[in-house]
Amino acid sequence: MKKHLFIAAVLVAAFAAALGSFLLFRPDSPSGTLDAEPAAQAMLVRESSHRLSRPERSELTVVEFLDFECEACGAVYPVVERLRERYGDRVTFVARYFPMPGHRNGELAARAAEAAAQQGKFEQMYSKLFTTQAQWGEAKESKEAVFRGFAEELGLDMALFDKALKDPATAERVRADQRDGLGLGVQGTPTLFMDGERVTPGSYEEFKALIDERLSRP
Repeated sequence: MKKHLFIAAVLVAAFAAALGSFLLFRPDSPSGTLDAEPAAQAMLVRESSHRLSRPERSELTVVEFLDFECEACGAVYPVVERLRERYGDRVTFVARYFPMPGHRNGELAARAAEAAAQQGKFEQMYSKLFTTQAQWGEAKESKEAVFRGFAEELGLDMALFDKALKDPATAERVRADQRDGLGLGVQGTPTLFMDGERVTPGSYEEFKALIDERLSRP
């Protein structure tokens, strides 16, 4: 996988510890990454943000800025899934888009997830994109046909999916997450925040320990 202009990933116990790198957002970027400026009033979570868990009484919020084509994000995905299974009734897990330069299909994958979200299938597409990343990641050609295939497998209305995928409003929704990320100092993926504080756990056990410590606070 390419490692220029994005984080270096070190896999420790199936988890990637991310080191941020600077981003260049250009309208003419061959990677398809959107041109984005930092949000003037950046927010970690907005009403429109995609919540992977919705506990009745949330005690903690974990936010991940991610790129579906990022190898390190792919390594973090099963860790987050384990944590969601364990803490989903107490912790709100939030996924936010942050496609990186150099990834031909990263921004397109984000739009595919957002198009699925418009039909109530964000989580299913989120999981599909990560579990199949090895099949489509780092391709030099567009993988739109592959993502359409995923949408069909999920039983989406394909006319609505195709319309949403090409709708400028869908691209703007992705760009809005990027703007917040840039405003919060995000420079690479995955970048994780726990109740507003950036965290860099090196393994599932370290992440679990961080959550346990926060949840034990009075």
